[in-house]
Amino acid sequence: MKDTFKKIWQWVDERTGLGEMLGPQLTHLVPHDARWWYVFGSATLMAFSLQIVTGILLAFTYVPSGGQAYDSLMYITHVQPWGWYLRALHFYGASAMILMMIIHMVQVFAFGSYKYPREMNWLSGVLLFAFTITLGFTGQLMRWDQNAVWSIMVAAEQAGRVPIIGPWLGRFIVGGDVESASTLTKFYALHVFVLPGIILAFIGLHLQLVLKNGISEPPTPGKTVDPATERAEYHELMEKTGVPFWPDAAWRDAVFGVGLLLAIMFCAWYFGAPAMDNPPDPSLTTANPQPDWYLMWYFAVLALMPPQIESVVMVFGPLLMGLLLFSVPFISNSGERHLKKRPWAVGAIVLGAILVGVLWHAASEENWSPHFTEKPLPVEVVQSTDAHVIHGATLFYDRGCINCHAIQGHGGVKGPDLTFIGSKLDASQIILRIANGGKGMPSFAGILKSDEMGDLLAFLQTRKHAPLPYSNNN
Repeated sequence: MKDTFKKIWQWVDERTGLGEMLGPQLTHLVPHDARWWYVFGSATLMAFSLQIVTGILLAFTYVPSGGQAYDSLMYITHVQPWGWYLRALHFYGASAMILMMIIHMVQVFAFGSYKYPREMNWLSGVLLFAFTITLGFTGQLMRWDQNAVWSIMVAAEQAGRVPIIGPWLGRFIVGGDVESASTLTKFYALHVFVLPGIILAFIGLHLQLVLKNGISEPPTPGKTVDPATERAEYHELMEKTGVPFWPDAAWRDAVFGVGLLLAIMFCAWYFGAPAMDNPPDPSLTTANPQPDWYLMWYFAVLALMPPQIESVVMVFGPLLMGLLLFSVPFISNSGERHLKKRPWAVGAIVLGAILVGVLWHAASEENWSPHFTEKPLPVEVVQSTDAHVIHGATLFYDRGCINCHAIQGHGGVKGPDLTFIGSKLDASQIILRIANGGKGMPSFAGILKSDEMGDLLAFLQTRKHAPLPYSNNN
């Protein structure tokens, strides 16, 4: 059997020259101590390969039409044999790809591998990261449910804040002045053709830069990077202690890559395909769009920022983050690489992890968003037999007030707690707040009828502190 494969390979190699083409790439020297910390780049490529395969299989059934996309996904999930598992593989493969890329970038930063002569390696990696995040976002929109439609609206709103070209960008994202069938077609083209093509091109560039500049050896305290001598020192080190990538180092990439695939397959089987929201309906404003986990921290930023600066943060926040990542090799492309000698790098990693972790936790709690699953106020909270007060409590639920405001622990937390609103504001002040709205609260002047306003006011006026017991000090 071995001789048969050898003869087949010799036949193919003689006619294609694959051996001459792939040989230098597979046998290039790498540091002998570049071990398990160096597997995350190839793991990212493995996950991306899985995305290509599962994406092609999904494309055989998925219909990129505004009127049929949702139904085709429901068919894939509930009717097509193993369709649910295919969707799950694609979903968890995307998460794995982004997670591996994040770990890879942190490892490169921690090891100082972005320094001379590998500045372009880092810059191409940053662009790959940006394209991958965009690929993940457009993939979320392919579900074409209520969450996806409103996510597009949020993205268009953010793009619309850009000076001068903002309105044009917003219309370009939506595909017109309002969401339509062409919106999905545009994002489908981006997700299936444009972004994968760009990513493949940059992967080729990134790998070529890795081959040209070599894989950096693990950092050693006291060993500095000097652009004048770094290349010569690296080549000397590889000649003395370097090992061929294949098979001395490649087996670790293969073992970790297979382990990653098995983990994705297990998650897909155990957790299943991601749940889909209701069918898309832009006329329903009770949607609560959320991004996938890797953008949840940014979701928190957008929700928690003061309204006075939201336009500045929306426009310049991503730009600033991109510039900071791009500037890393220009700020420090020489000197020490070991973290013991780079306390500022340790601080940046720890601060970034804490900041993202806190924001991600805040987004998971989602205290700023209306909750559309609240139940009506129980009888013991209303505590009244007056028909107008009871009707007012019903309106408090029917008109969605309870989604944002809590009374005695029942309701949302986006708006102020109204447990004692009757003690804080008089009748005219309450009416003004309801009629005019403000600070994220819609105006109800054209929604509530006069008798409804009266009943809602009657209910809210019962929300008072309990009177203090009378005491006679005489």
